[in-house]
Amino acid sequence: MIFDILTQAAAAAQGLGSPAEMWQHIVNDFSNITSPAAFSTFLTVIGLDLVLAADNAIIVGALAAGLPAEQRRKVIIIGVVAALILRILFALVVVQLMQVVGLIFIGGLLLVWVAWKMWREINHNSAVHSAGSPEISGDETSGIKPAKSFWAAAWAVGVADVSMSLDNVLAVAGAAKDHPGIMIVGLIFAVALMGVAANYLARLIERYKWIAYIGLALVIYVAVKMMYEGWINPTVGVGTLFG
Repeated sequence: MIFDILTQAAAAAQGLGSPAEMWQHIVNDFSNITSPAAFSTFLTVIGLDLVLAADNAIIVGALAAGLPAEQRRKVIIIGVVAALILRILFALVVVQLMQVVGLIFIGGLLLVWVAWKMWREINHNSAVHSAGSPEISGDETSGIKPAKSFWAAAWAVGVADVSMSLDNVLAVAGAAKDHPGIMIVGLIFAVALMGVAANYLARLIERYKWIAYIGLALVIYVAVKMMYEGWINPTVGVGTLFG
């Protein structure tokens, strides 16, 4: 499955070129958006982006939860900016990425580290009574203790962004196929939606800690999926190194 996505992504990413050329792709695709092929692709990409952005928002929100409000917003901003930059860079070099043996598998391993960090934070915060979240009405005296450091949370979000961006770009590029302009707009839309939702979810997790376990489950799922596909892929899988 991942090989088919990579092949389609390579075709979608070829010729994106300079920022001016990227803008031209957007203009061309959206000037013909009423055509059945372009409109169908647009709906597919937006639908995929909604799902991916929701997953990413829960993960980033869970990683940022437990920090003071000001630091939490900064961590989410760092995550959004990093995600946007990484998605653009990955979209531009998909052809090169599909030649790197073990890249997808390594991305899965990075998410395993993120999952371990999240698990440790959730368990630590569950064991300690906190002063609560003053910015949330009714939660002034209970909640997650801001025990994690700003830089630890920012680093975890950054590492998660690398893996999630790689996975997202391959999926969106495969869905966009011959419409690179739609792919670009879709990636920007997903990042913007992730930023808005992550801030809300991070505040929500302060009150309902069980939501953090959903984020943890999503990280583990994506990690296992990437490691599995990164092993069996006949072209760039780690398994090819062992015959």
